[in-house]
Amino acid sequence: MAAALLSLKDVHLTFGGTPLLEGAELFVGPGERIALVGRNGSGKSTLLKIASGDVEADKVERFVQPGVTVRYLPQEPDLSAYKTVLEYVEAGLAPGDEDYRAIYLLDQLGVAHDADPASLSGGEARRAALARTLAPEPDVLLLDEPTNHLDLPAIEWLQAELSSMKSAMLIISHDRRFLSDLTRSTIWLDRGVTRQTSRGFAHFEEWRDEILALEELEQHKLDRQIVREEHWVRYGVTARRKRNVRRMSELADLRQKRDDHRGPTGSVKLSVSDGRQSGAIVADIEEVSKAFGDKQIVSKFSTRIMRGDRIGIVGPNGAGKTTLIKMIIGELAPDSGKVKLGTKLEVATLDQKRAQLDPMTTLKDALTGGGGDNVVINGQARHVVGYMKDFLFLPEQANTAVGKLSGGERARVMIARSMSLPSNFLILDEPTNDLDLETLDLLQEMIADYDGTVLVVSHDREFLDRVVTSTIIADGDGVWTEYPGGYSDMVRMRGYGVTKPKGGVKTVKPKAQKTTSAAKPSAKKLSFKHKHALDTLPGEIEKLEAEIVKLQAELADPNLYAQNAEKFQKLSDQLSQIQRKLDEKEEQWLEIELLKEEIENS
Repeated sequence: MAAALLSLKDVHLTFGGTPLLEGAELFVGPGERIALVGRNGSGKSTLLKIASGDVEADKVERFVQPGVTVRYLPQEPDLSAYKTVLEYVEAGLAPGDEDYRAIYLLDQLGVAHDADPASLSGGEARRAALARTLAPEPDVLLLDEPTNHLDLPAIEWLQAELSSMKSAMLIISHDRRFLSDLTRSTIWLDRGVTRQTSRGFAHFEEWRDEILALEELEQHKLDRQIVREEHWVRYGVTARRKRNVRRMSELADLRQKRDDHRGPTGSVKLSVSDGRQSGAIVADIEEVSKAFGDKQIVSKFSTRIMRGDRIGIVGPNGAGKTTLIKMIIGELAPDSGKVKLGTKLEVATLDQKRAQLDPMTTLKDALTGGGGDNVVINGQARHVVGYMKDFLFLPEQANTAVGKLSGGERARVMIARSMSLPSNFLILDEPTNDLDLETLDLLQEMIADYDGTVLVVSHDREFLDRVVTSTIIADGDGVWTEYPGGYSDMVRMRGYGVTKPKGGVKTVKPKAQKTTSAAKPSAKKLSFKHKHALDTLPGEIEKLEAEIVKLQAELADPNLYAQNAEKFQKLSDQLSQIQRKLDEKEEQWLEIELLKEEIENS
């Protein structure tokens, strides 16, 4: 085994009386690519800062092999001491390093060389810091969330760039695909200690679950041993006093071992507040276009969104993803084309910039809307502290200002707020930002179980693969194309990802995008029966919807069941029958509409 370029042994660190690291270790050998994973708040970033020398631990044995260069990418870089971005990046170069790397990396990351650091956005500052970290091609790279604030083309470029480098790497990231493709071993930081496996992140979850299962078994054995010893103390035959003292001491040690055990951190409990069911068609988008000045954002895009669809929207930053969503949900009128929204839509939005959060608002008020101590989920009132615990907040954080929360905590606040609003149409704009892997798993399960329709904007390729049923991608010049399946399915059909490789590729033309070619003469016509159904079904559907509203109002009476259980059951059965009829009518109308469209476009 090669000698470590960088190592930490027996790391101990306490914050505010609470132990954060209790004997953590890490070893980075030449050319190793290691994923550093753990829950939000477990101390990953702190451990990386100790490795870089930026934070001093209470106790640690830190070793850096003489002559080895180490570069650290922080989450919040400080550029204030530099006049230009290029000056900041070049200051990270050591004598003998290639100067051209600074310019090359800034160009690839889309940051102006002469930009004033004070004028940069948070994302631009992070890109500049990434250029500074990579430019020297160091022996060891310590990367804390390198894909944050990067769009998909930049993430794909960064992954290729890191793959080509010879540096050893220790990477923290919430991007599963990025970690799976790059890493060959994994360090898991959990409850203050580290465990390491020689397998890359792709195998992490299986390995973690095995460890937790063994730990649970050991705790069960310990509990049974304590029960046996306690039984001996109470009922066992009296032995020599010396032996009794020893057994009592051993029992005390066992109890202390159980008390000292720190179980796994609790999981976020995600449940969405369902709204009433929307119509079968959620949105019908026909030939919509939108431009701002000379820039064409959307050009003659068509799609139909059905109830229950999970649609991913991807593209470079600035491609117009937010504009497209606003047109789909009716917040922004297109310059041309038609947007027809379905009935009974209730929209809830998760904003990637967390702009809906007032930094001065307390956590409690952010979740309740400032309306007391309760949150209403699916018609049931819950005390806000209990709801906070579902999202891993402590009761004493209730009056903490939102602005003082970490990025991961603010993300959980936004999810908690969005989940509490009754909805049947969820708009998720970069929902994976700042979330740990366990919370991502639960968010995926929640989306899978959600009864409504979901639109997701994300740069997380693995997340898209796991949750969406179709993917809409920006092709440039306002052209948007829809592909069935997730991001990987889109890549297989398209032949490449968001960025088109030089030399071109062979692609498979998807069926979802409507063309603008002149309509051919129709060879078929709707039958009289179909035409009659198109005329009469909307009225029948409206009548059934009115009956459902009436029945729901009667069943909403809290005293009905207690006063007349038979009537309650009768109304419930009647509601189920009418709902089935409504579904059948909507499906019938939809089939005929699709047939009509097919005939008109044939």
